[in-house]
Amino acid sequence: MDLLTANDRQGEYPPSYYAQTAEHLDRFPAAKGALECDVCVVGGGFTGLSTAYHLAQRGYDVIVVEAQRVGFGASGRNGGQVSMGQRRDQEDLEAMVGDTHARQLWDIGAQAVDLVRSLCKTDEVRTTFHDGIVHTVHRKRDHRHNSVYVDHMRSKYGYEKISLLSPDACREIVNSPAYHGGTLDLGAGHVNPLELVLGLARLAAKSGARIFEQSKVIGIDEGEPAYVKTDAAKIKARYLVLGCNGYLGTMHGHVAARVMPINNFIVSTAPMSPDAQEAIIRNNYAVADSKFVVNYFRFSEDHRLLFGGTESYGYRFPKDIAKAVRKPLIEIFPQLKDVTIDHAWGGTLGITMNRMPHYERMGGNILTLSGFSGAGVALATLSGQIAAETIAGQAERFDIMAKVPTLPFPGGPALRSPLLVLAMLWYSLRDKL
Repeated sequence: MDLLTANDRQGEYPPSYYAQTAEHLDRFPAAKGALECDVCVVGGGFTGLSTAYHLAQRGYDVIVVEAQRVGFGASGRNGGQVSMGQRRDQEDLEAMVGDTHARQLWDIGAQAVDLVRSLCKTDEVRTTFHDGIVHTVHRKRDHRHNSVYVDHMRSKYGYEKISLLSPDACREIVNSPAYHGGTLDLGAGHVNPLELVLGLARLAAKSGARIFEQSKVIGIDEGEPAYVKTDAAKIKARYLVLGCNGYLGTMHGHVAARVMPINNFIVSTAPMSPDAQEAIIRNNYAVADSKFVVNYFRFSEDHRLLFGGTESYGYRFPKDIAKAVRKPLIEIFPQLKDVTIDHAWGGTLGITMNRMPHYERMGGNILTLSGFSGAGVALATLSGQIAAETIAGQAERFDIMAKVPTLPFPGGPALRSPLLVLAMLWYSLRDKL
């Protein structure tokens, strides 16, 4: 199944709130004929466009090939949360890779947020960075760990922007009976993700990168140089960067065995008044909960609740996404049982076994950076900067990320889908206990 067209129309953005309200770019041409460049980047999302921008700023001749439109994939349709650190908690990382390496990973995660903040201050990126993410727990027994974790981050990492929310304090901010405390991270925040990725495209093109849309890669000949083939072009490149995340498909079997596509779904409500917004979530914070199938939500600039969640047991989107997402929305906010839903859309992201990004250098001149597991707004954007500096000869941050082991899914691409179904069913049941 080709996930580029399984649920979406060729050359069109999904029917999302973001796509309806964004300041769209003129279409870029399709790649044609024999082309040559220093670096060919496959994928026009956060990773690919950030790579192109940062390389072009260094004077490299860069070509980006995107199978659909820039920002078509997860980069342009996600929840917009810009989280600190990595996808895994620091305590988990310390147990996984040791204290020194875990600290390096934390620093890289913080740099990712700083990069997004700085990009949002440019004229080309037309979205505001809003401070604050509340992480809530859905089980009483989990609240004690919040206190331990906040103390850990403050004492060991010197991170003072995180604070503990008691159950009452949490409900003062997030007006839901579903949660039993949480943490507030004022170092994190949220943005309009499609506006961010369109801004990266503006920056890349302004810096001299050549961007081609509706140019699906149908083959790669690895070597030095590498050759990238579309149905109408053959591109010769000294370096190749794969930034496809959940939309990699069968392009590279080694990566596909380690990065699995899964679907997630979001709705936007009709606009509310500013007072009604404050009665749901105070201070315009974003929220993510502790369920395995995470519920995540925030408000848009025009006071719509953007609510994401619900699991998918196959690669086809549900026929009625709004109905599927309304269920968890009402579980979290029963006071919104009659709310009008104006937009509903789905998207495909890439996950790894350990929920850490998969970085790998293949053949010396090919880099792959993907598997951001729902934390890609910050980490995928920074990954482009890291890819650029690696090609330029400074690979320290790339190597720090690449040292985290990302094992293949059992059975590889052939068995990962049925195993995902079993895992999702199990964790969905566990979330209810």
